[in-house]
Amino acid sequence: MPLTELKRRARRWIDADPDPETRAAGEALLAAGDLDRITAHFGDRLSFGTAGLRGALGPGPGRMNRALVRWATAGFAAHLSASIADAKTRGVVVGYDGRHGSRPFAEDAARVLAGAGLRVLLYDRVAPTPQVAHAVRWLGAAGGVVVTASHNPPQDNGYKVFWADGAQIVPPHDIAISAAIDRLGGPWAVELGGPEADALIEPVPAGAEAAYLDEIQALRVWQAPGGQQVVYTAMHGVARRLIEATLKRAGHSVHAVAAQADPDPDFPTVAFPNPEEPGALDLALAEAKRRGADLLVANDPDGDRLAVAVPDGRGGYRPLSGNQVGVLLADELLRHGAQGEGRLVATTIVSSGMLRRVAEAHGAAYVETLTGFKWIAAEALKHDGAGGRFVMGFEEALGYSVGPVVRDKDGISAALVFCDLAARCAAEGISVLDRLTALYRAHGLHATRQHSIKLPGAAGKARIAAMMGRLREAPPEALDGVAVARVRDLHTGYATHVDGSKTPIDLPRSNVLAFDLADGGRVLARPSGTEPKLKLYFEVRSPLDGPLADAEAEAGARLDRLQAEMLGRLEAR
Repeated sequence: MPLTELKRRARRWIDADPDPETRAAGEALLAAGDLDRITAHFGDRLSFGTAGLRGALGPGPGRMNRALVRWATAGFAAHLSASIADAKTRGVVVGYDGRHGSRPFAEDAARVLAGAGLRVLLYDRVAPTPQVAHAVRWLGAAGGVVVTASHNPPQDNGYKVFWADGAQIVPPHDIAISAAIDRLGGPWAVELGGPEADALIEPVPAGAEAAYLDEIQALRVWQAPGGQQVVYTAMHGVARRLIEATLKRAGHSVHAVAAQADPDPDFPTVAFPNPEEPGALDLALAEAKRRGADLLVANDPDGDRLAVAVPDGRGGYRPLSGNQVGVLLADELLRHGAQGEGRLVATTIVSSGMLRRVAEAHGAAYVETLTGFKWIAAEALKHDGAGGRFVMGFEEALGYSVGPVVRDKDGISAALVFCDLAARCAAEGISVLDRLTALYRAHGLHATRQHSIKLPGAAGKARIAAMMGRLREAPPEALDGVAVARVRDLHTGYATHVDGSKTPIDLPRSNVLAFDLADGGRVLARPSGTEPKLKLYFEVRSPLDGPLADAEAEAGARLDRLQAEMLGRLEAR
């Protein structure tokens, strides 16, 4: 974009910015004359995809700010009104987390929606993302918005959209909303409306929260007396109040990590507010050890993810992976929940294949989806709509959905079911690790790992594309000495087998390569859709005949070799 046009665009944006802070920051950028920074902020707007918007806070369409939220909301309102005949009377639920800017972003979104003639049900305090998703369906709303950046760093915020079914938007809605945003041209074209529009904004009724809490209690499959002593961290997020209400009602005792219990947009005790990140659970692990807790559970800042650590039998605690938690939950629900035909469990292509074997053992259907919980929700809705029963779904990145209550990740209901699972184990005289080991003995030890190659900027994007290109042009015939039995390329939509034959893949097109090994292991590669990363996923499978620790050590060594071999292939010029 020519410099004069870029400055003109920046000037127009700054003049339309309703926030004095970002308006002043934009003025400072223009005055400094740093072309790279001006381009980063004002060159392109943040893309609107199936996860909505997410990015760093700051001025301009390339950052999260009030002007961008108003612009995006106007586009969403236009598409919603055009797609759902009674959208204006059904309305839109708007919620927000505790991040910098979240409440004013939500209030701006509410005013824009009302200005478009839509009824708005606005939370009057912070709300976990799964609570908002549930409210959309319970209230019969046409859609929902939650202002959150989930587990991103403190300098970020985001804007997530739900459709009338309470699930994240999927194509073609994301494309249509993005096009509607573009047709408006910019925030200067957004109408807020007057007093008559403000009258369309009302609070979310208290009954919505009560219904959510009642419905997740109904998901329980173990209700015997004798709860768990649980240490909990909200990771400076917004789920503590609902987690405590949920677990205490079920008979569990909850001890919150005080330093992380309340919302704090600066996340002062963690380098990165994601329970998966090294060090994020340190305070909670110390508190669990101090109290001798039965279980540690953690949510991410918006409450849609769940992390778990269990006693390791040696005086410490072992964090479980998302795959391990997901398989344990699936087995618990399939084994002890309602039986019968039509049960379905689901996971993503980058999550553990062990779920397939657990499903087969219980006579349940199994499906794999693309990465992203929206795809699991879409399968759940389709299956339930055809008369089946969705039992649960999970993704390896600590996301789980139990039953039909929330059509998105829900770290609150998943925590409840897992605490009950641990209580069942205690009543049976075994540990959670004993239960996991029994599953490994029945279905084989499945060990997984993820590795990300961070390559920021345009040069990094080009390198990631080149790496994927090399893997497509010269796919490995063997990895760690094990033959590659099948190569799945979701970009072309075909799987190539070892004999050269091809079969179609029944999934939407996506830039993912999967190398399925002859012994049941696999390696996948995909560029991240939200970060400048190439993500690699590894899984190995082997029978478990001896001690678990020995088998895990051997599996870890295999994962090391697979990772080293793949990195060597990707770095080769």
